[in-house]
Amino acid sequence: MAHCIAPEAEKILDKEFKVLDKGFIRLVDYMGTDARIVQAARVSYGEGTKTVREDAALIDYLLRNKHTSPFEQVVFTFHIKLPIFVARQWIRHRTARLNEISGRYSILKAEFYVPDGKDISLQSSDNKQGRMSEAVSQDLQNEVISSLQKQQEEVYDGYCKLLDKNIARELARINLPLSTYTEWYWQIDLHNLFHFLRLRMDAHAQKEIRDYAEVMFEICKTVAPLACASFERHEKNGVNFSAEELEAIHNLIAGKESGLKGKELERFNEKLKSGRQV
Repeated sequence: MAHCIAPEAEKILDKEFKVLDKGFIRLVDYMGTDARIVQAARVSYGEGTKTVREDAALIDYLLRNKHTSPFEQVVFTFHIKLPIFVARQWIRHRTARLNEISGRYSILKAEFYVPDGKDISLQSSDNKQGRMSEAVSQDLQNEVISSLQKQQEEVYDGYCKLLDKNIARELARINLPLSTYTEWYWQIDLHNLFHFLRLRMDAHAQKEIRDYAEVMFEICKTVAPLACASFERHEKNGVNFSAEELEAIHNLIAGKESGLKGKELERFNEKLKSGRQV
């Protein structure tokens, strides 16, 4: 099998999928499909496939049992436009290769992320890095949006004035806000992409990066639908239990109290709740 083609992926190559107000994800290229995963696992020289059902069962077995190397045979290259604050969360995933637009060479555009009103909420009282689920009042939404836009316009105006004075671009850019849009090419194999998606599609991830992850997962399905179905079953919609939590489950089945207390019980109930919602 010299080259794998995914017909659904071919249809969307270079197509922009909108994310947030001005961002997008584009599938630039891919290498390998479900068939490549199967072929690598069977270490065969032919197509390496039997029936779709058998291939799906093999892929499911591999993912379920953490046999990850066959998934590394599938590689994606994305072109992504995203706010800098999202990019700085994204870059923590160090298992990809990327090339980002440079403000030293290019004049950055006046493109800034402004959240939708429904996404503006107060700081969470029990999560230091998150926001509350309820949006603030319409008046406060309008005030926040107006304030953000005004600050962005003022800073970009200052940036342009420095450029007009022929100040070096690498200096003129330094006050631009984290809401500024950047672009990069991001290449990653399927195993590490699944790790990224598992973390960034989680309800605890910031809403903005979650939006990118959800769109990326839909694109991923066009290349490796069987692998994505298995990932969705075992990782995205699955839950891992600790030894103590497994003991609690046995206790509940036996009609006893779980035996968990405090934060442990809270986390356990949260896992059970997420399982029922899937």
